[in-house]
Amino acid sequence: MPEVIFPGPEGRLEGRYHPQKERDAPIAIVLHPHPQFGGTMNHKVVHALHYAFFNMGFTVLRFNFRGVGRSQGEYDQGIGELSDAASALDYLQSMNNNSKHCWVAGFSFGAWIGMQLLMRRPEITGFISVSPPANMYDFSFLAPCPSSGLIINGSADRVAPPADTVGLVNKLHEQKGITITHTEVEGAGHFFEQPHMDTLIDHTTDYVKRRLTETSR
Repeated sequence: MPEVIFPGPEGRLEGRYHPQKERDAPIAIVLHPHPQFGGTMNHKVVHALHYAFFNMGFTVLRFNFRGVGRSQGEYDQGIGELSDAASALDYLQSMNNNSKHCWVAGFSFGAWIGMQLLMRRPEITGFISVSPPANMYDFSFLAPCPSSGLIINGSADRVAPPADTVGLVNKLHEQKGITITHTEVEGAGHFFEQPHMDTLIDHTTDYVKRRLTETSR
């Protein structure tokens, strides 16, 4: 899988780009957890999501936010990281002009950034939000949430308590025109240690495959 360096708002951003042979393959971007708590594009949840999308026929890009790995710049409270994600999506789209589907997947802090990216980019057709930290960050910008997606968390998550995730999901359920699917994995913590990682990927794959058949009818 080629390492790529592409331009971001504060200099170079480092990524891993995994193209399909089909020119009109769907595209997906995967966003990593908090840069100040060891989050990188090689985090095991991010890595697993990346390959789940690739194995479903997506061309996939994951990348390091500013100040992580070989990405230039420094942590910017989520504001700059959202701009980084927009630049990464620009880069991915520039290489894949014929894609009919565009997805964003994010884990923890990356889920928060990914859902903000949804609000900016109407071409995003679906999202996967893993362990969204609804206790730490304000998600009220999702009014209305522009596309349907899957929110998945663990029942034993001590970083982002399940009750806060349920509160977020309930607010989104009130909105018309989209469907938010919520799955709580029994016994899983924030990081989906095994055997829960397999369950996370199974739920993600089932959901995305179902959505792709629905939208291509």
